[in-house]
Amino acid sequence: MESDAEEQLRIIERAEAAPYVSYPKTPWWYPPVVGLWAAALIGAFAWWRDNSALFLTALAVLLGLEVAFLTWMQRRHGAMPFPGRGRPPREIGRLWKRYFLTAPVVVVIVALVWWLVGVGSAAATAFVLVTVGLWYYERRYAVTAAQVRERLG
Repeated sequence: MESDAEEQLRIIERAEAAPYVSYPKTPWWYPPVVGLWAAALIGAFAWWRDNSALFLTALAVLLGLEVAFLTWMQRRHGAMPFPGRGRPPREIGRLWKRYFLTAPVVVVIVALVWWLVGVGSAAATAFVLVTVGLWYYERRYAVTAAQVRERLG
């Protein structure tokens, strides 16, 4: 009887973990495209004071691209995990925590480059940091998801 309860708990834990560990492989182009998007978002600020219509148009286009991309990802993944929704496996939760603690560091570095050098350099810095950061995160996530799958059997 006790083993049945333990098995049922394992089944529940596997089902809870499924959206976090069972998903299609992230395409190779994902990190550089997101890096390019971040660079374009920062680069749009070059028009902020000179041409507000161009600035707002650029922001609207970038927002539209983001919505289209998230819609595509949702369809591709099915049940897509989002922080704050559900309970990720502890290994994934730790990885997310490191990611969200690192993100403000990237923002501060980009802001410093913007302040010290200018918008163009800040956009280039954002491209590099976001691309490399996402590339690293995606690899760590794949390894972590494999560890969760192995642990849950």
